[in-house]
Amino acid sequence: MEYAELTGNWNYPNAIKAGAGSVAALPQLCRDRGISKPLLVTDPGVSALPMTASMLESLAEAGLPAVLFDAIKLNPSGANVEAGVEVYRKGGCDGVIALGGGSGLDVGKAVALMAAQRLPIWEFEDVGDNWTKADPEGIAPVIAIPTTAGTGSEVGRASVITDEAQQVKKIIFHPLMLPKAVVLDPELTVGLPAKLTAATGMDALSHNLEALCSPFYHPMAEGIAVEGCRLVGRYLPRATARGDDLEARMQMLVASAMGATAFQKGLGGMHALAHSLGALYDAHHGLLNAILMPYVLKRNQSAIEERICRLARYLDLGDDSFEAFLQWVLDLRRELGIPHDLASVGVRPEDLERIGQMSERDPSAAGNPVALDARQYAELCAKALAGDHQNKQE
Repeated sequence: MEYAELTGNWNYPNAIKAGAGSVAALPQLCRDRGISKPLLVTDPGVSALPMTASMLESLAEAGLPAVLFDAIKLNPSGANVEAGVEVYRKGGCDGVIALGGGSGLDVGKAVALMAAQRLPIWEFEDVGDNWTKADPEGIAPVIAIPTTAGTGSEVGRASVITDEAQQVKKIIFHPLMLPKAVVLDPELTVGLPAKLTAATGMDALSHNLEALCSPFYHPMAEGIAVEGCRLVGRYLPRATARGDDLEARMQMLVASAMGATAFQKGLGGMHALAHSLGALYDAHHGLLNAILMPYVLKRNQSAIEERICRLARYLDLGDDSFEAFLQWVLDLRRELGIPHDLASVGVRPEDLERIGQMSERDPSAAGNPVALDARQYAELCAKALAGDHQNKQE
């Protein structure tokens, strides 16, 4: 496909404007959604980039003075959201532009949710029908602009926020958290360093892969996940090796959005463990998923082998076996420079029991193809700590 063809507008699951230079439409997107004074939410790294200054300037020139909020951690906390809400209210804002990777997008959506709520954010954790406690009139509109291709938060109705008091990541959910508009502009991702390109891209693969393997029934999500895996396999090495490859960058943005669209079918053990490890060690979520991937796949082999063999056939690996796909994952990680074990990110053996307990309680655990208890999650984490992905546990 010619790169010039990789532009367009579509509505699934929300309104998406895609293509190089598409961020120029931001002022009009704000006007169309009734936003006259946006809060631009991003992380400190993105805040310091020329793209952010350019956006603020273009909004000001269009008569849409924006307020900047960038006090966000790698694994954002409830305190980050509270601080953003305070800036939103004091600034008289009427909408949110969420810019950046998963942290900026998640905090932006959470700030929009909490802009006029009276209950604390933890009351809206994705448990039962907690979302009905929110006042829908108090939820601000969001325009989401990803600068990484991994989380896909721009097409999601939830945010992952760390409850620091309990040292646990919680999923905050409301249907109206879905951004009103999305901009997928590959030019905004060109400056992403190779290591972050690799880690975020593997996060996109984990979303697609866990959605495919989830035992729940959602044929449309399953179809999206299969193609999302193919796009990552084909374009992530290119985007990592050459950051200015706009075709690869665009296709990875699409693969990321596809993964987050597909995982409404469910996630699984990779994310249950990654959420727990991220809360304890403040490590990069995508990197954790990338390290955990082969261990969780092997643990789930008995339940996912048929689907994985179909995926291997679709990827045209020349060998439709589970082991061939597992080797494909290992080869891809090696090419991208992903570490093979959790020791590389400082995971401590003495924390394994706690990690297992946290992972069993994580909402993503419900979508794992094999039901695992706390002890089994701890054993799985121990294998990832030791770098032993080969021995299948029964």
